[in-house]
Amino acid sequence: MSNTIKILAPVAGQVINLEDVNDPVFSQKKLGEGFAVKPSAGEIVSPVTGKVVMVAKTKHALGLQTADGVEVMIHLGIDTVELDGKPFDLQVAAGSEVKAGQQLGTMDLQAIKDAQKDDTVILAITNTADILAGIDLALGTKSAGESAATITLKQTKSAPVATNKKENKYQTTAREIVKAVGGADNVKSVMHCFTRLRFTLNDNSIPQDDEVNNIKGVIDVTRANNQYQIVIGQTVEDVYDELIKLLGPKYAGQGETTAAAPAPETNQSIGGKIKNGFFQLIGVITGSMMPVIGLLAASGMLKGILNILTNFCHMSTASPTYTIINAMGDASFYFLPLIVGFTAAQRLGSNPVVVSIIGGFLIYPDLVKIYASGKFSYYLAGVGINANFFGIPIHIPQYTYSIFPMIFAAWMAAKIEPWIKKWMPVTLRQIFTPLVEIFLVGMTVLIIVGPVISFISTGIAKVLQWLLTVNTALSGLIIGGLYQILVIFGLHWAVVPIIANDIAATGHSILNGIVSVTMIAQGAGALAVWFKTKHNPDLKGLSLSAAISAAVGITEPAMYGVNLKYGRVFMTSSLGAAIGGLVNGLLKVDMYGFTGSLIGFPSFVPKAGQGNPNNLLNFWIASIVTIVAAFALTYFFGYKEQDANSPKDAPKKKNLADL
Repeated sequence: MSNTIKILAPVAGQVINLEDVNDPVFSQKKLGEGFAVKPSAGEIVSPVTGKVVMVAKTKHALGLQTADGVEVMIHLGIDTVELDGKPFDLQVAAGSEVKAGQQLGTMDLQAIKDAQKDDTVILAITNTADILAGIDLALGTKSAGESAATITLKQTKSAPVATNKKENKYQTTAREIVKAVGGADNVKSVMHCFTRLRFTLNDNSIPQDDEVNNIKGVIDVTRANNQYQIVIGQTVEDVYDELIKLLGPKYAGQGETTAAAPAPETNQSIGGKIKNGFFQLIGVITGSMMPVIGLLAASGMLKGILNILTNFCHMSTASPTYTIINAMGDASFYFLPLIVGFTAAQRLGSNPVVVSIIGGFLIYPDLVKIYASGKFSYYLAGVGINANFFGIPIHIPQYTYSIFPMIFAAWMAAKIEPWIKKWMPVTLRQIFTPLVEIFLVGMTVLIIVGPVISFISTGIAKVLQWLLTVNTALSGLIIGGLYQILVIFGLHWAVVPIIANDIAATGHSILNGIVSVTMIAQGAGALAVWFKTKHNPDLKGLSLSAAISAAVGITEPAMYGVNLKYGRVFMTSSLGAAIGGLVNGLLKVDMYGFTGSLIGFPSFVPKAGQGNPNNLLNFWIASIVTIVAAFALTYFFGYKEQDANSPKDAPKKKNLADL
């Protein structure tokens, strides 16, 4: 095997980095290393000497393999699969032997532009992890057939050899995909393009993206054009063939064209669309949180230890030891917007670094000080105005610990990045694309999204205050059942000042006692999952640590790592919280501090001569009722072990070396 190979430009034009391509599958190199060309002419030449191993039926892509085993994919434009091959004229077929620089065909650039498609030509080395040691790009203007890259090969790798074992891998991948998308009963039809399986499903909410991503042979998952799309790579046709063997020929679509795909579900009810959209949103939220759940659980336990040290070991909150441990435990929560910005951007296809910087901007200390000062010039629609931007009055809310604003930021960034790249010259993109993106997305979140959330949460807080004056039992039932839903969307922040004002003015807060119940319930739901799970050690470990974390007042690992992920678990836990809140309200449990959940029981001890002397006993009664209700509802109705993403022997998350 030669150590280096020259890769030629397949078309004339401007050679650019893959990162600048307006498609996250290519720009994030999920199909491998390579480069792209902004074409100036339509002649297509072979970038290497080798054999044509695949030609798309819609002619928008083809695959080559060299004698050294390098697998090269040429993708002619982005989303051009929808053009049904009309702009392309290829002169080779699968099995053709070609020389580097030999003409392969032509593409009609004007026809592609008239169809409002991106004509960028992408070259990806799809077996990068197996064979590539390095790549050196020659960026800039190139003629068709001029050297655009030099790749260095791993000396220990040999050309792939097809074996029966490899065929079994396609069968395994196909079988696991069918199961993950809900079985044959949930499939209307399936087709494929050059790299993706495109499912039209009866219920798009059934597939769990994380579960599908964990299937060996799957590169990524995306939802677009009313299709559930699973990125496989150049072996997509092999997997598709096995899918059709499993499902039957009646499920087969039209291969590379979308023309014969079933019509979108335009007659879906408004309620169905809302339900589907809600579950997709929850999927994005939980998927964005999953990479940091372990970190949050560990931080929650650390904060629990700190509470023990302060409540029972007389550690002073003014001591340097307390400050250091508190900073260690609180950092992951304080900087959660920055972390979630990165993970959400990875999931939604925007630039993770840019979105992280937007998160950093929102929690910048000087902005946090503006909110923390509590100084408002005046109120507008119930929202306090505490700043101005070029003379425009604005409200800067609390963004530390927040999640939803960063999900929105990642979504918006994914929408505007392609728009920016369309008009931004390539030579200016590296600096000015992040500049424009940070400004537009950051200011949208700061000036519009944040105040809207504050407005809604302020209204909710007023309703909660009114409920508490009407009937504490009823308010306990309603607040207990709904509070953690407010937490998901960051709508609970307006409740926190109410609790603080109650404790400052009267020394106690019934509302905070109800909030504490909701923490206990989420932990009890996760505990039921731990107790019922027998064959999934990863989930068993996560659910136990999440339950412990909730017991010390940190519910994020339980909510985002377990309960929301399995849907019904969150609902049964919330029902348990409603029951516990009802009991809490009936017993009029007061809370005299801020630390909640089980670890916070000292906060329910009234001062001598003040409050109900049985308040602590009532707290334990309400807590035990909550645990029993949430645990039992989850155990019997909320969770079955087959709901888990994968059995104990499921393959771990893929990389290109696993394909």
